[in-house]
Amino acid sequence: MLTKPDSLIFDMDGTLWDAVDTYAHSWNVMFKELGLDKNINRAQLAGMVGWEGKKVIEVILPEFEPDKRWEIYAQVNEKRKVLIPEMGGILYPGVLEGLKQLAQKYQLFILSNCAAGVIRQFIDWAGIDEHIKDEIAYGINFMPKQYNIKLLADKYDLKNPVYIGDTEGDGHQSRLAGIPFVFVSYGFGQTDDYDLKFDDFNALTTHFLNL
Repeated sequence: MLTKPDSLIFDMDGTLWDAVDTYAHSWNVMFKELGLDKNINRAQLAGMVGWEGKKVIEVILPEFEPDKRWEIYAQVNEKRKVLIPEMGGILYPGVLEGLKQLAQKYQLFILSNCAAGVIRQFIDWAGIDEHIKDEIAYGINFMPKQYNIKLLADKYDLKNPVYIGDTEGDGHQSRLAGIPFVFVSYGFGQTDDYDLKFDDFNALTTHFLNL
């Protein structure tokens, strides 16, 4: 039985929404603009959801030197700043109302392995700013989730945070940070290493509201 948390830290992709089609489109638009004979599809990119940017660009851009990979990745992320407000993504069922309800009882945060600025774009697109206390992305400091979980815990004096995500990596980083991991099975990953598991966001919301 988990100690009652004082805060919920959410992963973004695969936990709150699915924006893989938009992400793939941003890559393919940039490939075309750069004259590269490359294309990435939804299935390929979905398998990389949750990875740190460094690993993503190693797989997508193996033919380039590291500096060039980062340069192209930066251009892709600039493209996303235009595409996310236009194309958005798909919020998982129950997320909008669930976050609204949970924010009445807990401090809510979003922590993702995405580029700087993407979480803010998601928050604005989804209209959830009033429910989210703060957010931090891998692209801010290029540090793993365990490090950024501790940053949030220190900044807001969190005593019993939990991390909620959809991949084995999320669970691993939660363990390294020394906090419980809540797995949502509807996302992009699979794992058997979790403290709690939920198959939909409504069930997650109900559980934490009833603690």
